[in-house]
Amino acid sequence: MPTPRDVLPEPHVCEQARLSRDARFDGVFFTAVSSTRIYCRPVCPAPPPKPSNVRYYANAAAAEADGFRPCLRCRPELAPGHPAWRRGEHVVARALEIIEDGALSAGSLDEVASRVGVGGRQLRRLFVEHLGAPPLSVHTTRRLLFARQLLTETTLPVTEVALAAGFGSLRRFNAAFAQANRIAPRELRRQPRAVDAGDALVLRLGYRPPYDFEGVLDFLRTRALPGIEHVEAHAYARVFGPAESPGWLRLSAWPGGEHALKLELHCPQPGRMLPLVTRLRRMFDLDAEPQAIGATLGAGGVLAPLLRRRPGLRLPGGWDGFEIAVRAVLGQQVSVAAARTLAARIVERWGEPLPTPGLPGLARLFPTPERLVDADLREAGVINARAETIRGIARALLDGRADFRPGQPLESFVASWTALRGIGEWTAHYMAMRALSHPDAFPAADLILRRAAAGDGGELSTRALSAMAEAWRPWRAYAVMHLWRSTADPAQASRKRA
Repeated sequence: MPTPRDVLPEPHVCEQARLSRDARFDGVFFTAVSSTRIYCRPVCPAPPPKPSNVRYYANAAAAEADGFRPCLRCRPELAPGHPAWRRGEHVVARALEIIEDGALSAGSLDEVASRVGVGGRQLRRLFVEHLGAPPLSVHTTRRLLFARQLLTETTLPVTEVALAAGFGSLRRFNAAFAQANRIAPRELRRQPRAVDAGDALVLRLGYRPPYDFEGVLDFLRTRALPGIEHVEAHAYARVFGPAESPGWLRLSAWPGGEHALKLELHCPQPGRMLPLVTRLRRMFDLDAEPQAIGATLGAGGVLAPLLRRRPGLRLPGGWDGFEIAVRAVLGQQVSVAAARTLAARIVERWGEPLPTPGLPGLARLFPTPERLVDADLREAGVINARAETIRGIARALLDGRADFRPGQPLESFVASWTALRGIGEWTAHYMAMRALSHPDAFPAADLILRRAAAGDGGELSTRALSAMAEAWRPWRAYAVMHLWRSTADPAQASRKRA
């Protein structure tokens, strides 16, 4: 179980990182300056303050709870999320996932606490102990930092910014913003930085380097569903619902070598922007810390050369849990290309057409559980057993026997899904990898994994691979990505043939 000391690097490490402006520590800690009452990212371009005036915090909410306000130069709202609390089985990590999913926007703290198996008072105590701020402060800081980004990088009216940040009242938003930033929202717009992209907003989505964006695109490209998403040479695009008010997005590398992706977003409903950005950060694994992952996976053995070859390889998530589940079932014992063909037929037959396509060639939404629960999928060429499994998934989601809600322990998630007919350990772990972005999911029965891990042209048993993978916890899903990628690497493949 991590503690604050485990989460915050040692003081001498923080000191060296802030003096060198090391981007690998961006979001891992924040520097607060007692003389100015401002907190900054480690990469802040401002002259470094005296060490005697510096305090270190593991997250922005803790700095703001102590009365510091965010820097206008380095803009803490652009920092990646803290990796230690973005994933894992710890109560705080699970609660953070639930809060980021919007639970405190529509529900109570007691409901969040119940989902992670503790009481509301205990959850508050754990947040203060481990994060330095109570859950509501963490939630509010997150919303206000997103509002700062919208105010700085877009021309959205302040009223829409308030809605996008989850505030139902403009008066409450103005008061909360002024308290946290010591300025009114409109004051941030004296030097606008908005990028013109027609009817789309343009936002930076920061990450910690190294980041293998091309590797994520390669993975998504072979699985992209025609009509819904498209992977270009250097960008990912997709449409999203609801059908009566659809939107679209495009994600590419930020020009100029900045450690960020460029999000072009057309979202007719401002209140959906923060959940969409949160979903994209998870899908493209922007909050990962390559150093921590590499320290575990690269300690030796079969993964060490793979880590050296691709130190920035990430865990590509999926846009929607049901979409991933259908794809996982279609992919049982067939190739990725064959599963994609079947999924494309399902989209064409049961996907909901959009009245106004957002991007050329993208004009459908993936069918909902309601549309597939009674569908005869044999019309799309799906064999009867898998068709029944997909209908069973739809029924389970509709009646609440299984779900993709964030914050679930891996063991519980796998148990709930394998209780359904046609869902085995491989499928459940694959779904956990893609739908929950769980870092320790591990489909050990996968044939390609067992061959790649053998490393000598042989093939490990499922039990032998599971035993080997114990040393890779809690990052086994990243090991999966490295092993899968190694089989597609021409140089690696040629060495194996030799």
